[in-house]
Amino acid sequence: MTFDPTNRGILSKNDRKEKDTHPDHRGTLNVEGVEYYVDAWIKERKDKSGKFFSLSVKRKDGKAAPKPKAKDESRPVTVGAFDNIDDDIPF
Repeated sequence: MTFDPTNRGILSKNDRKEKDTHPDHRGTLNVEGVEYYVDAWIKERKDKSGKFFSLSVKRKDGKAAPKPKAKDESRPVTVGAFDNIDDDIPF
């Protein structure tokens, strides 16, 4: 059986950290076959209720991440209970 790294990653303690701005942890991540570098900083919540990881990812091949498709704003968007009503009123 061969290991498939797709949609998997690893994060390890950064033993080369020299400044507070350097990440606490570093690793790699594979998302749908694209390899990324992952940096993680341990942060504390403002209300002191606990800690969390703040993450940064960067593609290994240096390409920019794909930009999300822009919404078609030429049509008004209707939200609510009347979305599926037929506009052809018989009177």
